[in-house]
Amino acid sequence: MEQMKSMYSCAVPVATIWTTPESSRELDEAGIVNPLSMNRWIAAMTLEERFALCKEKRIQSQLIFGEPVIVESVQNGWASIIAVWQRTTKDDRGYPGWVPLAQLKELEPLTDPEGVIRVDVPKCQLWYLDRTPAQLVVPFNTILPMLKEEGEWIFVETPDGDRLVRKQDVCVASSVHHLKKHSAASAAERAVEFLDLPYFWGGMSSYGYDCSGLTYNMFKACGLFISRDASDQAVEGEGIPLDDPKVWKRGDLLFFADEQSGHVDHVGFYYGEGQMIHATSSKKGAVELCVLSETSYAQRLCTVRRYSE
Repeated sequence: MEQMKSMYSCAVPVATIWTTPESSRELDEAGIVNPLSMNRWIAAMTLEERFALCKEKRIQSQLIFGEPVIVESVQNGWASIIAVWQRTTKDDRGYPGWVPLAQLKELEPLTDPEGVIRVDVPKCQLWYLDRTPAQLVVPFNTILPMLKEEGEWIFVETPDGDRLVRKQDVCVASSVHHLKKHSAASAAERAVEFLDLPYFWGGMSSYGYDCSGLTYNMFKACGLFISRDASDQAVEGEGIPLDDPKVWKRGDLLFFADEQSGHVDHVGFYYGEGQMIHATSSKKGAVELCVLSETSYAQRLCTVRRYSE
């Protein structure tokens, strides 16, 4: 094993963070290569094979294009990484796991960036500098260094070199820490844009979210980074009375616990009028808007939290 501590970034639209290098199955080959097609990988799996990623604890989380990681070591083409933007109690530095080294690229010193862009549409086409489409479509919430603006185009720095994005597809900020802040209610509203998106365990992209991946990313789109996992999200923010739904507000997070272990295992946004929007693995297996009292989750509600700046 080669020991190292270097900063890399995700060089594919979505890179899955695996529990170990042995966690990927033969049928996951399409998900561990570069170039990668999430659509092809997901389409090749049955629902049972997709849910096995969760039941067999194969996947931890995901990275999206340009997301920075610490690479601690490399073993047989796999990198032991820390995802520094994904807060977790598993490691103070960020989310740990394993990613194929082929899906990462070592970060080079930035060439005088003017700020950052954040992709604000479900999928965003990247373009070559001659205005022809690059063979790369990146997901919602991709953050890249901005080099300059020119008319309707923005020049960005990517792991593949300088590219263009359309100004209408992105938001601009002076840094990752200065993304425009929006309310928690706005985060719940952003989730509506992904109704019927298939559930994907560990999912952190607009190709498929899991429950806490949805809440994490909708808050990220509103300028707030919260913890990655539901169990960590459940102890952050402000506690709201559990037994008084009249005081709940749109954008509050509803948390649910396993009836036997008491461990928090699900989260969704309160949407108002007794409704919840969440990414569910049950029945639909998708992002859905539902009446909380009509679901099996209602009996497992264990805490309500409110997030703000």
